[in-house]
Amino acid sequence: MKKFLLVLPLSAALLVSTNLLAQDHDDHHDDRHHVYDKHHKDYHDFDEHEDRAWRIYWQQRHRSYVDWDRASERQRQAYWDWRHNHSDAVLQINIR
Repeated sequence: MKKFLLVLPLSAALLVSTNLLAQDHDDHHDDRHHVYDKHHKDYHDFDEHEDRAWRIYWQQRHRSYVDWDRASERQRQAYWDWRHNHSDAVLQINIR
């Protein structure tokens, strides 16, 4: 019984600290989409830099801009195929 009483406060403290870390992590990613690229089997953060690259992609295609949230799976995959060959440096996107 004594072991249980010793473990209980320690467990509660661990849960509280884990919850605070999770909340802090979420606050920093409110404006991001975490996107999985099926063909290249990797993840991308669709942040302001990726949005800029997305706009450059459409400009180079001479097509009307399509918002990421409205793009089809085919359009998104074509973008990721293009993006893997066009780094931020090539596109002259400033990285903080």
